[in-house]
Amino acid sequence: MRTELVIDALNAERTRGSLDGTIMHTDHGAQCTSRAFAEACKHAGVRQSMSAVGSSADNALAESLNATFKRETLQGRHTFADERDARLSSFRRLHRYNTVRRHSRLGYQSPNNYENTRTPATTPATAA
Repeated sequence: MRTELVIDALNAERTRGSLDGTIMHTDHGAQCTSRAFAEACKHAGVRQSMSAVGSSADNALAESLNATFKRETLQGRHTFADERDARLSSFRRLHRYNTVRRHSRLGYQSPNNYENTRTPATTPATAA
């Protein structure tokens, strides 16, 4: 994976609003430990977080997302017609996950509904 890819992802997320004060937990991959990514995080107001190398809890959230993605995308499916079909199916599922699928952490609301209805009083506190 290229460092530019994680920087592009960080910049794409900023289109939804400010990331100032956000904590981003990543692994120790070369992309996330690069000087360029650190500068992009600093510019966006994002604090980087990494747990100890070899920590079993380090990837728990990512593994949970991957398991959900695989279950919801691949369940009952044996093959994709071609690479384009696989990419479109993945994009559709990730778009649904990030916009319309209800999440328990958001009080069983979709991310879109949560963002559109929250008030400053209901916004989760920023970690110190």
